[in-house]
Amino acid sequence: MSELPRDVPSTPPVTQSERVFEGAVWDIRRDAIDYNGSIIHREYMDHTGAVAVLVLDERERVLLIRQYRHPVRMLDWEIPAGLLDIAGEDPVVGARRELAEEADLEASTWHLLSEIFTSPGGSSEAIRIYLARGLRELPAFAREDEEADIEKMWIDLDDAVTAVLERRIRNGVLVAGVLAADAARRAGWATLGDPREPWTTHPGYHAGS
Repeated sequence: MSELPRDVPSTPPVTQSERVFEGAVWDIRRDAIDYNGSIIHREYMDHTGAVAVLVLDERERVLLIRQYRHPVRMLDWEIPAGLLDIAGEDPVVGARRELAEEADLEASTWHLLSEIFTSPGGSSEAIRIYLARGLRELPAFAREDEEADIEKMWIDLDDAVTAVLERRIRNGVLVAGVLAADAARRAGWATLGDPREPWTTHPGYHAGS
């Protein structure tokens, strides 16, 4: 078998970088990059990164949550996820926190399932998706704003794959997580990783100044 493709970090010199918009959650940054002898300018969302959790119970059902997402004007189905906005926090610790806050659950077994760049042409957002199993219910978390009316659904992994392929659910992180879990299951879960594996592909590890 030929060698499989792999993303490779690249750090061309950033000759200038400025924050052109400061938002409540994310900023917009403009960089000047010396790339192949030319200075190019790019504006992008300067993102903290995020974590997400594909929850699988003993019956191989996936937990989906639904909440309002204003930019797309949708009540869209997702998997529990949240920002890495606590300085120095281990990503898997952030994933445990999000699982508790959005789904009132804790899990005893964690694996690294997948990593994605959500929109690498316009955002530095990287998301690490974990597989969580061995579940225990927690007391209900007090949620507010869009999370106040979160709706939960347990669905067979096979049915979740069908919903993705039939374009019934469109959230990118959910799609990636469901399809990765299905592929991992078909491989006997041999592709799962250590949840504490260093996240060297996160842009924060090699971003310009």
